[in-house]
Amino acid sequence: MQSVIKHPFFERLKNYQDSLAIIDKDKKYTYANLYESIKQSIYSLEIPDQSIVALISDYSFQSIAILLSLSIKKCIIAPLNPENPNHYLQDSPIEFIITKDKISKLQKNTHPFIQYLKEKQTSGLILFSSGSTGKPKGIVHNLDSMLDSYSQKIPNPTNTAGIFLLDHIAGIDVLFNQLAIGGTLTIPKKRTPSEVCKLIEKHNVEILPASPTFLKLLLLSGVLEEYDLSSLKMIIHGSEIMPEKILKNLKKSLPFVKFKQSFGTSETNAIKTKNSKTTEGFIKIDTSHTQYKIINNELWLKSKTQALGYLNASNNSFEDGWFKTGDIVETLIENNEEYIKIIGRIKEVINVGGEKVLPSEIEGVVLEIEGIVDCLVYGESNPITGQSIGLKVVLDSKILDCNDKIGLKKIIRKHCKKYLSNYKIPTKITVVEKLEMTQRFKKQLEI
Repeated sequence: MQSVIKHPFFERLKNYQDSLAIIDKDKKYTYANLYESIKQSIYSLEIPDQSIVALISDYSFQSIAILLSLSIKKCIIAPLNPENPNHYLQDSPIEFIITKDKISKLQKNTHPFIQYLKEKQTSGLILFSSGSTGKPKGIVHNLDSMLDSYSQKIPNPTNTAGIFLLDHIAGIDVLFNQLAIGGTLTIPKKRTPSEVCKLIEKHNVEILPASPTFLKLLLLSGVLEEYDLSSLKMIIHGSEIMPEKILKNLKKSLPFVKFKQSFGTSETNAIKTKNSKTTEGFIKIDTSHTQYKIINNELWLKSKTQALGYLNASNNSFEDGWFKTGDIVETLIENNEEYIKIIGRIKEVINVGGEKVLPSEIEGVVLEIEGIVDCLVYGESNPITGQSIGLKVVLDSKILDCNDKIGLKKIIRKHCKKYLSNYKIPTKITVVEKLEMTQRFKKQLEI
């Protein structure tokens, strides 16, 4: 392969040449194929260097090549899911839109963060929050700096499933990590439990990064018993809190798989951590890569791959180089080292007559009831206490009768009284067939 790319990250790709880089819907592409496709895209894309580009595409070999070629052209890229791109394009400084069929040019706009990246002559990445609880926030990253953080990875040609999409920080991290280590990224035809299990069986996938919500779907669908998943060595779960009962059942169903908790935010990228050996859910942050502090139980981070800030929202969460995550944590000392556990989000806290309640605590208790397979705790408006506890439950109809509302409420209240204070016990209980989830396979919250 001829070299037209000088960034250390892309120089690494040349070393892997004939190794398998991407399996996209059963079609296989080597690193040589990827490198060549990147070069072709550089020359064929009629987009000026340093442009601000929305890449609206499904997760595919072609979209990966275009994303990487745009970074070489020092463009500022916003990867978007084609299902609802206009939701994210409003008030954004996008100059060009790339879709499957065409390239469209928009009226030029600007922003101080964009000007900064252009003056530095560096590529950029814009990731939008889901917008599930408000207007999507555009998070601006220095993409060159992000790629630099992967350039010293030790080669380790593992086969990893690509479940998270390119519009999610986890999808970006999985992609860059796999390419940096010379591994294979295997993309399913559809992001459903059966298709993902079929993918693992057919292509001997070794690592599955996924959200707890998606892993819960794997359990509830019953597909784990239908496929040969013996190639799977590790499941990496992150992006939301993993209920202990779900993790316990996953370990029981997949005893040969190692489970690892990951951590990161859209504003800081993935954070290097290690899991506690003694206590589930606790992680230790590698302070050689990321600084952290805890103020009023909220986790603050300062990372080398931190975002510049938000395009279209207040930047109050960024203070003196620190990012206020909004995550509430508790700590544990193990072998003279501090470990932390994410127990909730500040915006999710329910205020019952001045008492602060975390949904995850109640959900963990409710899920221990036999016959309740999933649940969601949320705040209900209450004229006396301000808020009270609402609960949605998904039942196993073989164990609990969904029509016996009074009996179900008695079972839940009796169980909760053993472990929770009275103000934490749900007052409104609703039976649903399933819980809603976002396009990013996270539980749809009610805030």
